[in-house]
Parts: sequence; C-alpha cells; structure tokens
Amino acid sequence: MSFYDELLLEVIAAVGAALFIGNLVALVRRRRDRQATPVGRKPRSADLPEAPVARTVVYMALGFVVMVWGVGSLLAG
Repeated sequence: MSFYDELLLEVIAAVGAALFIGNLVALVRRRRDRQATPVGRKPRSADLPEAPVARTVVYMALGFVVMVWGVGSLLAG
C-alpha cells in the first residue's frame, strides 16, 4: 500500500469519527440548548433551538459506518 493510499484511508476514518463525535455532542447538548433559549423569544432564522433528533441520529450512524469502514480498510491493508 502506498503512502497516499494509507493517508486517504486515515482521512476517511478521521472524517467519519468527526461526524460521529460532532453529532453525538449535538445530541447530548440538545436539552441545554433548548433551555438556553429564553421563553417567548424566537430564535433567529439561522439558529436552531435544539438539534433535530432524526437528522442527528442519521448523521451519527453515517459517521460510524464511515469510521469503521476506514479503520477496517487500514487494518486489512
């Protein structure tokens, strides 16, 4: 396996891990984000009061699959 092939697999595993961990943090902080928005105040259009659960779980699953695939490819090669 060449240097660039191994580097690409490491980057794929790192991106998958970042996607998984980032969405896990968003899911954990979900309640605190909802409580931080004052009652009666609408969030700005660009702000979400809390992370949508379905999207967050789907992105977590996608990140986990990509991470496992990248690590598995590294170990197999």
